Order: sequence, then C-alpha cells, then structure tokens
Amino acid sequence: MDVILLPLHWVYLTFVLLIIGFMVMRRDTTVVCVAGIVALGLLATHSVSESVGGVFTGFIYAIKELIGTILVISLIVALSKLLIATGIHETMISPVARLIRSPALAFWVIGIVMMVISWFFWPSPAVALVGAVLLPVALRAGLPALGVAVAMNLFGHGIALSGDFVIQGAPKLTADAAGIPVADVISASVPLVAVMGVVTTAVAYWYMRRDMKSGALTGDTGKMAAPPAQTEQASAVSLSRPVKLTAAVAIPLLFALDIVAMFRLNLQGGDATALIGGTAMLIMIALSFAAHRNTGLEKTTSYLIEGFLFGFKVFGPVIPIAAFFYLGDSAFADIFGKALPEGSHGIVNDLGLALAHTVPINTGVSAVTLTAVGAITGLDGSGFSGISLAGSIAHLFAAAIGSGIATLTALGQIAAIWVGGGTIVPWALIPAAAICGVDPFELARRNLKPVVIGLIVTTIVAMFLI
Repeated sequence: MDVILLPLHWVYLTFVLLIIGFMVMRRDTTVVCVAGIVALGLLATHSVSESVGGVFTGFIYAIKELIGTILVISLIVALSKLLIATGIHETMISPVARLIRSPALAFWVIGIVMMVISWFFWPSPAVALVGAVLLPVALRAGLPALGVAVAMNLFGHGIALSGDFVIQGAPKLTADAAGIPVADVISASVPLVAVMGVVTTAVAYWYMRRDMKSGALTGDTGKMAAPPAQTEQASAVSLSRPVKLTAAVAIPLLFALDIVAMFRLNLQGGDATALIGGTAMLIMIALSFAAHRNTGLEKTTSYLIEGFLFGFKVFGPVIPIAAFFYLGDSAFADIFGKALPEGSHGIVNDLGLALAHTVPINTGVSAVTLTAVGAITGLDGSGFSGISLAGSIAHLFAAAIGSGIATLTALGQIAAIWVGGGTIVPWALIPAAAICGVDPFELARRNLKPVVIGLIVTTIVAMFLI
C-alpha cells in the first residue's frame, strides 16, 4: 500500500533536520521547536489562533507525559540535600573508603560506588555524595584528582545515566518518542549499556595507568576547588552517631526492598517510578523530623523546594523539544485533530514506511545513524533534551527495516547521554570537575577517546542485535 505524504510530513522532517543542525552548532533548540509546532498547527488547522494555542497545549501534553519523571528526580535530589546536610552520606560511604588502598582500587571502587548511588539518586547529587567523602581517600591512595573525576563521570553520567534502570527517566523519554513500552527500551539497553560501560571504563583506565607511569598524569592536584557538598555542609545539622548508622543502613535497605517489590509485583515504568518517589519522600520526612525536630515541617518543605528547583531546571529545555517530537506520533491528533490522511499511523510511521519504499535501509546504516544522531543531540550538554529525537528517528528507521525498534532506541539514548550527559561535553562536566578541582576541558579531553571507542564498539554490537 502506498503511503500518502502531505506537506505536514515534509515540514515535520524539515524541522527535525533544523533541530539537528542547531544542536551541531551548539545552539538552543527551544525556539526552533516552538516554530515547528506553530508551522504544523497552521498546516493542520489553517487557524492562527489554534496553531498558537497548540504551543501551550503541546507543552501541557509534554509535561503530563514527563511529570512523573520530573517529580521523582526532584524528590531524589531533595533527599540527597538532606543526607548531605545531616552527614548521613558520609556514614553510608565510609565502609567503602576502607577498601581504597591503591590507585587501581580507588578508580574502580569510586566508579562502582558512583554507579550504584547514581541509579538511585541520579549522577548530579551522587557527585556531591561520593566526591565529598571519597576524593580525599583516593588522593591519599595515589589516584590523581583527574582520575577521580574520570571515574565519577564514566560510571555515573555514563553507565548509570545512559541505562537509568531504576528511576527510568531516560527510557521513559525515548520510549514515548519511539511509541514502545518503557520495559522494551530497558531490556534492549542492558547489553548495550554493559558493552559501552566495560569498553569505555577499561580503555580509560588503561590510558590513565599509561600516563601515570610515564609521568604525564601525576597526583599533584594543584589548588582544589571548594566542593559544593562541603559548602552545603557549612550549615550541617548535628545527628548522633547511632541515628546516622541506623539511617545509613535503613536507606539502602528500603530502596533494595523497592527493587524486590518491582520484580515480585512486576512494577515497571510509572508504577516503579512512583514506588521510588514515594519511598524517597517518606524517608525525607522521617529524617527531616529526626534532624530538625520542631522545625521539621518547615525544613521538609525547604528541601522539597530545592529538589523542585533542580528538577525543573534540568527538564526546562526538555519540555519544548519533547512537545515537538510527541507530534510525530499520537499527540498530533490530540492537539491538532485529525489532519493526517486516512490510514495514517502518525507522521513518523508514515515517513518510515515511505523511506522503506524508496531508500534501501539496512541494519548497519540504521545503527550508525542512530549513534550519530544521539551523539549530535548530546552536543548541547544536556543529554536529555535530544533523546526524544533519537526515539523518533529509531521509530522511523525501524519502520523502514521492519525490526529493531527497541535496540535502535536504546542505542540512540546511550549515544546521546554518554556525549551530553556529562562525559565529553565540557560545559556538562562542571559538577565533577568542581568537586575534584580539575579543569573541565582537560577532563573532557581525557574522556574523549574512551567514549568514542566505546560508541564504535557498541554500535557494531547493536548491528548484530537488531
């Protein structure tokens, strides 16, 4: 059956290419996305008022789709602020510090701890939680500050964030754009995240050991920057050691029970996110009253506000681009009515089918393209703002080749987050660089080769999984 393409389809495709172009030039895409929504609205409704109103409606649609993710990240960050203020984070990590007796152990232990904490607290709060406690220990063991920053970046902003298996913010965005269940993206991403993680960290460690032996990388840290975590602890709250120990054991245990519940009750997507978010909120309330007593009510709200400020700051740039890319699928009819031809399955599906009839697309071309698109969208330093685009393009290519949508979606997600989430884009590296007192541009150069090699190997593996 022939696919009918309307001007709507070509305008959508034009704006997709424009968005990619602006990202390559490291320019913000919000205005381009808004212009795309207006242009599609004019073509669909022939009404200026409806097309302008479609911008607001599109934003509301995107927020409704993303609100669960925004909320859970805000709650996790709020809890991490409280853990830092009370010093509970030091008690939680201190047993691990005893294991660090050599540069090699420092690199791998810090990396693995960072990865595990990032699964539950997200990398940005985890940088403060891990760096404030383990950085001095690693320096004493002989690992340079730059090596500490590399470990935190690759394991936290790379492995943990690109998979995002617990909070599921990243797979939620890409799955929605691709039109598939979140569980499919998570399942497909497991082998790719594993390959990317093993290759990248192994290569980074090899380069680090080589340069330490040659003297190109030394343990001299120079003038250390004041870690944000230490700054926040200036107004720290005093808690007794028994309370800290109890909390340090109870918090990981409660989150571990959440994971058990997810498997036993088959909780995925929004249900799993709700369980994590609710647990974080209840822990924060209990600790707030334990730490602040009479002012616990007010302090709980204060921590919550800090969390929301972080959540909306991170997702502010995501909402406009998500609103545009949601129009490529089911959101179009909800926002602008039935303007597509009879039998259409959405703009992206139609383009994919048309592409299948005109251009010979194979798995190799698809995998390389998704990696390139993901990497390009990560150049804005967000990692999240462009993964909706990766999901949409994965949908398009999968429709063309007839399979592999989950693998392609996961591949685009991994490429976007490894590049833009805080591993090789200098302006996304500032938190880890500040904690370790190193130059973010030097950190970006140190990460570049391992990440590029990892992406090449992961793309090749993806070709065999599609």
